[in-house]
Amino acid sequence: MEKFNFNKINSGSEIPYDLLLLADETVEAIDKYIFNCDIYLLQDKLLDIAVMALYPNSSTELEIKNIAVLENYRSQGIGGLLIDKAKQIAKEGGFKTLTVGTSDTGFQQIKFYEKNGFLKKGMRKDFFIDNYPFPIYENGLQMHDMLILAHDLSE
Repeated sequence: MEKFNFNKINSGSEIPYDLLLLADETVEAIDKYIFNCDIYLLQDKLLDIAVMALYPNSSTELEIKNIAVLENYRSQGIGGLLIDKAKQIAKEGGFKTLTVGTSDTGFQQIKFYEKNGFLKKGMRKDFFIDNYPFPIYENGLQMHDMLILAHDLSE
């Protein structure tokens, strides 16, 4: 992490939609949550290479609403660094659980979260049908349900 800068952006700062759109389909979908999130950027020199948006669902649960890494920087451990930062932020904020939702067709993402200590916790049925104006496909399958994964921070 020493070669990168990790910072929370100020509420008046421009929202990094270009990065957020790597993990979400539309600006409209992002706008449903982003204004209630703390947004963090990871920079390599002056280039924004990754983003993470965190939302407090309750006094005990912090949710990763969006996490994305520029394609050229993937498979270098940056996603894991962001997850570690999210765990640290959540613990410092007094949260007991860190959660994340992803499509049940996002096999690579599910494996990534499980590798980083998350366990399957629940499902939001028809989330992608109800919240997007058009069908979305991943791994050749239409996305229907959101899988919820959780990490217990007391470990």
